[in-house]
Amino acid sequence: MKGYVQIFTKMRYISQVGQLLYLHCRYKDTTKRHPPTTRDLKMKSTSSDIDISKVSDEQLPVAKHKLKGWKHFMGLYAGEHVAATEFVFGATFVALGATMTDILLGLLIGNLLAVLSWTLITTPIAVETRLSLYSYLQKIAGDSMTKLYNWANVIIFTVISAAMITVSATAVRFAFNIPAQLNWYPTNLAFVAVVLAVGVIVVFVAMYGFNAVSDFSRICAPWLFTMFICGPLILMPALAESVIGQTFLTSWNDFMHIGSTSVWTGLTQSGEPGIGLLEVIGFSWAANTITHFGLIDMALLRFAKRKRYGLCTSAGMLFGHYIAWISAGIMGAGTAVIVQKSIVELDPGDVAFHALGLSGLVIVIVAGWTTANANLYRAGLAAQAIFKDKSRTKTTAIVGMVTVAIACFPFVFTKLLPLLTYAGLLVVPVGAIVFAEHMIFPRIGFTRYWAHYQSLTHSTPAVASWGLGLVFGFGLNALDIISFYYLFIPTWFFTIAVYTVLAAKYGAKEEYPEQQAQVKAFDERVEEHQQQEAALESDHVEDISAATKLLRLTSVASLLVSIALAIKTFSLSDTLAVYESNRDLFFNIGFACTVIYFVTAYWAMRRQKALQS
Repeated sequence: MKGYVQIFTKMRYISQVGQLLYLHCRYKDTTKRHPPTTRDLKMKSTSSDIDISKVSDEQLPVAKHKLKGWKHFMGLYAGEHVAATEFVFGATFVALGATMTDILLGLLIGNLLAVLSWTLITTPIAVETRLSLYSYLQKIAGDSMTKLYNWANVIIFTVISAAMITVSATAVRFAFNIPAQLNWYPTNLAFVAVVLAVGVIVVFVAMYGFNAVSDFSRICAPWLFTMFICGPLILMPALAESVIGQTFLTSWNDFMHIGSTSVWTGLTQSGEPGIGLLEVIGFSWAANTITHFGLIDMALLRFAKRKRYGLCTSAGMLFGHYIAWISAGIMGAGTAVIVQKSIVELDPGDVAFHALGLSGLVIVIVAGWTTANANLYRAGLAAQAIFKDKSRTKTTAIVGMVTVAIACFPFVFTKLLPLLTYAGLLVVPVGAIVFAEHMIFPRIGFTRYWAHYQSLTHSTPAVASWGLGLVFGFGLNALDIISFYYLFIPTWFFTIAVYTVLAAKYGAKEEYPEQQAQVKAFDERVEEHQQQEAALESDHVEDISAATKLLRLTSVASLLVSIALAIKTFSLSDTLAVYESNRDLFFNIGFACTVIYFVTAYWAMRRQKALQS
């Protein structure tokens, strides 16, 4: 709805990718999401003289010996979607005027729908093809389509990276007592200096040290989840005292009353009725359209041994988005009570610090930093695909400079929700084209990969369908026919229909027996080559040494101590004075536990990796 665009000005920061997106800490293994963009596998590559060993692994189906089990994907999606960016999701729903009942039920339904989208749409295509979206697009749509797609990715990931840098800067500005930046433009030169300093570090790491950051980010998920459990427990007594006049809760009704009165009141900041259940469902479902309906997560899920592993995304959606977003709302409201400000006047640094002390600032800095690095790395790869004569390092540097310049303007995170929603609408037609080609064409007698069999470098049906899909989707938005959050659904179906009709006119109805035989022969050679590679690989060696076990035990113990202190603050604070004492104890001991966790967890990980080298 058009009215919601105005409400977006009051929104706080969200993640996706970013999981977008969304979003959200969001894509740890980025080397698998955007491979180098050479076109070695044209029709001629099916010939018997091609040297498979010189073909990029990213252009070949994933080898059987590289497939991953369900535990890998549970950890991966938990790590992606439990991130610092969730701290301000709560403020978003508060600003939009959701009720507590709508939040508890709507977020559950919407995130379950997202899990089903991954499971029923993305994972089957990924498992059957074992290809990334980029490789699949090149196979069905040619170079022109993939070039347009990469331009879209450059724009999307640049904006996301800029938002992450700005969010990290909010924590640093808090430490230096720089005023919060609530306008679309910067109002303090010191804040600009902080953004530039943080941004330069991000760019250099994305250029030269990405693997180290990627390794480090994998150990963040358990700690982040712990902090999102601790935060509401720490701030709930303050909320309770302001609403019911006591620092402790006696029943579930107390919790519902506090939440409905001080957090999700059902009213916007201007006192008008807010969004309802359907909007909350749509919001949480649409938050990751880039990755499921847009099929970007084919790059991750192509490594899944079975299609049902798409259900592992629930680790991110239910534990990450559902629990973290509710926790974020409580923390945002609690912070607003403590500092006597409206929740829309708070930035991530404010919320994180008042909820978790110095540990909160660590969350915002580290998770924002690692997410920015991941997305800037993707943007650099996408740019390299466009400018093939330039190295990834150089393209990342150029894109990085643009990213840092954008990050100086706070609007990139205060209005990230509409930006990400539009970004999802931008790539959803691409996902629809791939879905039609792979899932629908064989069922209606069309030939899958018909453009590849014709050796086309430009697919008019694909490019035209994408363009018409964008006109349709944004046209619906302009006409205000359906809710802003659900635009991706009719756009997806419309693009499928258009692409199917156009592809039929350009050769999808024809049969290509000779070319199919060539492809089958080539696939057999690829499988044989991969079997040879598998025989040469060394077996995985698990580090079972006493020192490593002690490090892992210490890291787990530090998390348990943090949770125990948070529970103490929540349940054993009979008076305001006792609460403040317990809270300060958590801030001090909890920060020490944070340091211990990262030191021991990272040390244990390095010891394990050393055995594999």
